[in-house]
Amino acid sequence: MSSGARNLLILGFLSAAIALTTTGVSLAIYHNSGDIYLDRSRPGFLPDDDEIEKDKNENDDDYKLDENTIITTEVLDEYLESLLHEIENIDAYKNPFSSEGLSDSRLGI
Repeated sequence: MSSGARNLLILGFLSAAIALTTTGVSLAIYHNSGDIYLDRSRPGFLPDDDEIEKDKNENDDDYKLDENTIITTEVLDEYLESLLHEIENIDAYKNPFSSEGLSDSRLGI
């Protein structure tokens, strides 16, 4: 084996070792910092028991329409009235595009 081929082989193994090491360190930091628990999009995420209970209580106010309901003006009026509460909550935001929108208290963290 020539020295060029040997050097290329060493370079390949070193590159793979560096990539595996840096990936392992970054995943360890990601897990130990607690950021892994903020990533709600990862498969298999299981919320805490208090979060499940909180979600159940918050969703009790949601408007639910039965699948077999015939859409009439009365049903639409009832639905629009249920949306007024959500619209008021949205309108209550002051400076929605400021950095305060991502504060811990606003996000409920």
